[in-house]
Amino acid sequence: MKVRMTLYLLLISCTCFSQEADVWKILSEVNFETTASSETGFEMDSPKFSKKLWSYNGKKVQLKGYMIPVSETGGKTDYMISSFPFNACYFCGGAGPETVVEVQTKEKLPFSNKLITMEGILFLNDFDPDHHIYMIKDAKILK
Repeated sequence: MKVRMTLYLLLISCTCFSQEADVWKILSEVNFETTASSETGFEMDSPKFSKKLWSYNGKKVQLKGYMIPVSETGGKTDYMISSFPFNACYFCGGAGPETVVEVQTKEKLPFSNKLITMEGILFLNDFDPDHHIYMIKDAKILK
């Protein structure tokens, strides 16, 4: 009986600690501050990331989401992944910028309109307006 109970408790503890973090929820821990650009003089919204979010910067993450085509930008290995399907994504609907992530890969990925899981290194961008506030580099689709 003691052995069975010990195995049961071990199984429960392993299950609890093996759950993945909800990365999309963590990405929502961002606020924006309007500031004047020193270069252009125009106002722009700058992201202000939470401490928890900063702790994920430079770390490998997995995101379940939907690919957004960005072939019109000319990139052959640049994509976006959205927590929402294409018709409800940030660019097309009313979602916020924390619901999409810029994805950079080393090779071209096949497009899919189904839910996928991507893995890569997360980078927070609070300084380069030519890129999205979140980027995943060296990304790959997990099977």
